[in-house]
Amino acid sequence: MLQTQKRIAAFFYGSFIRREVMALGGFHPETVEVAKLNGYDITFDPHANIFRSSQHAVCGVLVYPSHEELNKLYSRDGVGVFLPDAVVVETSDNRMLPAICYMPPGRKNDPADLAYVEHIIKAAREHGFPQWYLSRLEEFRSSPKAERATRTDA
Repeated sequence: MLQTQKRIAAFFYGSFIRREVMALGGFHPETVEVAKLNGYDITFDPHANIFRSSQHAVCGVLVYPSHEELNKLYSRDGVGVFLPDAVVVETSDNRMLPAICYMPPGRKNDPADLAYVEHIIKAAREHGFPQWYLSRLEEFRSSPKAERATRTDA
């Protein structure tokens, strides 16, 4: 008897909102749904990092990978250390769903990688993230940390 792989809900908010990055890890989701994680905020130090904040929410995508696909994605070179956490996300049609979300164990104080921020903004637009969240992401284009990074790289 052929056994199908168990799929779990996963919420992605950074690099993995980009289909081409998911594909690099061998993951090609059948469905991609915009979702929101309440009680968190996003920063870029230099890449996407989320942290608890009672005044904010983070938008991302809800997908259904297998455990094997998640392991492949998060064990790729250059991904860094992310730890799985159980969260509840809100879909665009107001359903509340449990999901796994991988988060870095801490925050850095590095400047935002502006090219990376642009990739995230582009993907967020393609997915149809709400305007309030696109505006939030665009703030990182001109944050003091990003400006320092631009001057340093010049």
